[in-house]
Amino acid sequence: MKHGELTEEIIRIFYKVYNTLGYGFLERVYENALKIEFRKAGIDFENQVPVQVFYEEEIVGDYVADFIIDGRVVVEVKAHLGLGVSDESQLLNYLRCTGKDVGLLLNFGKEAEVKRKVWG
Repeated sequence: MKHGELTEEIIRIFYKVYNTLGYGFLERVYENALKIEFRKAGIDFENQVPVQVFYEEEIVGDYVADFIIDGRVVVEVKAHLGLGVSDESQLLNYLRCTGKDVGLLLNFGKEAEVKRKVWG
């Protein structure tokens, strides 16, 4: 599995944060906790990464990815009751626009939820 060891470590950290904080906070709270754990684990990351959408070599949209881990994996943090098709589409679009091929959706909902997506 591509980037399997890295995605397993990210998921382990996700569950540590989820089990510590539980359900009900805003996404930003979970992002901040993840940053602490990524640093403790020595994982290289960028947070709130600008993502641009191009059409015929012109920018037609600007978004922000929650994390890019080790320059290889896009991580999108959610705090919904459950993940939906639009959440998965958002992650796939971020993968397309960043040129990365592996992404994780981490949902700090009523129940912890992880989805791994591969582009290409």
